[in-house]
Amino acid sequence: MIYTVTFNPSLDYIVSVENFTLGKTNRTHREQILPGGKGINVSIVLGNMGIENRALGFLAGFTGREIEKRAAEFGVQSEFIYLKEGNSRINLKLKDIEGTEINGMGPVISGDKLQELIEKADRLQPGDGLVLAGSIPVSIPTSVYSELMARLAGKGILCVVDATGELLQDALQYRPFLIKPNQYELGEIFQVSLVSREDVIPYAKKLQQMGAVNVLVSLAGQGAVLVDENGGVHESPAPKGTLVNAVGAGDSMVAGFLAGYLKKKEYHHAFLMGLAAGSASAFSENLATAKEIWDIYHRMESPFYAR
Repeated sequence: MIYTVTFNPSLDYIVSVENFTLGKTNRTHREQILPGGKGINVSIVLGNMGIENRALGFLAGFTGREIEKRAAEFGVQSEFIYLKEGNSRINLKLKDIEGTEINGMGPVISGDKLQELIEKADRLQPGDGLVLAGSIPVSIPTSVYSELMARLAGKGILCVVDATGELLQDALQYRPFLIKPNQYELGEIFQVSLVSREDVIPYAKKLQQMGAVNVLVSLAGQGAVLVDENGGVHESPAPKGTLVNAVGAGDSMVAGFLAGYLKKKEYHHAFLMGLAAGSASAFSENLATAKEIWDIYHRMESPFYAR
């Protein structure tokens, strides 16, 4: 069983506004409301690919109930912990203004509720997987990812960390099976500018030296690079397609990689599945379906595909 953890889930309110103008009343001409949070996104895509999983995390208030309801509509099985006070956050995403978001704060997570999550993680069995994804509320110490991994060390749990800054770097000592920075996050760690796939390879290897087993680096339209635990370097340009919605593409890449690895235990296959899943979500209004992922995967497998 794969478990995903989202400490700060959200309702994502995604809107399109024509001719957005500051200081004026702007009206939407298209809207979506989706369950949000990196771990939840991973759970949705894993489920779409037939990988049994369960979403963990914290919810609060009427927004929390709506997140759980909408996640269930996407097939997500969950064991969320409900907080007594506050509301889960709402994130506003302006679709027509690239990269523009207003993200809510989220509720306060008390020590006893955090302990509930730790106890759930303690019940994982050898062969299970744990995906720690995304940011954490300010009420949680930044050491929480590393503390969870320390408790699971040596138990045969496949741990994945998709986070930035201290959350990621503190977890490296516990040898996560997979980390997935993008080129900018990787560059921030080493205070360098990384532009091409070739640029990221030596720095991905440095993260391996710091503890990561496999390092998967996404480069948006330039594709991705995987440095695997056996020293193999896998790289590919991005499949061609029209960008529709970049939200969740990185999470889909994590899910695709995991699904590919769990099926075949072969890294090049897992790498292509990850790239296919990330691209399929980017080319779709919603997170990728299995058919969309396999369509792109088979295109990349073709001998005529330039890698």
